[in-house]
Amino acid sequence: MYAIVEMAGQQFKVAKDQKVYVHRLQTEEGKKVTFDKVLLLDDNGNVTIGAPVIEGAAVEAKVVKHLKGDKVIVFKKKRRKGFKKKNGHRQYLTEIVVESIVAKGAKKAAPAAKAKTEEKPAAEPKKEVAKKAEAPKKEAPKAKATEDLSSKTVAELKEMAKAKDITGYSSMKKAELIEALSK
Repeated sequence: MYAIVEMAGQQFKVAKDQKVYVHRLQTEEGKKVTFDKVLLLDDNGNVTIGAPVIEGAAVEAKVVKHLKGDKVIVFKKKRRKGFKKKNGHRQYLTEIVVESIVAKGAKKAAPAAKAKTEEKPAAEPKKEVAKKAEAPKKEAPKAKATEDLSSKTVAELKEMAKAKDITGYSSMKKAELIEALSK
């Protein structure tokens, strides 16, 4: 059984008892971590793909230790110019061991708390949307005429302006033509 999981902004293919080095996690050494963004599960040939994640699936892991990765040398040089620049970098990493892969029944503790706080503000914008929906009903006749004119080309609008004897239509832009024809 293996899973493809998003951990600390990266995707990893993990199996049980596998060691993985991820970007530094804010969890203490020896503590357990649960990753609930499981993108794919393979259970002995039975593949489940999430859209984007699999609901109820999780990967449980234990933080072994925090460490720094190997030094990466960044060397820049421009030939025949005398420009050389050397820089080094060591990434902060966390070593974790995958303890289990849960296919169903995993709990999401943190997102549930956020959902309760987001429900109240979400209700208020719905009322505003309803008010905005009422306003276009009053202005519908003007908007409909403008929409019909905006779907036409500039050449068609100029012909309509010529037919209505509007002066200076040849130098007008599309928006000016629509405004002149809607009066």
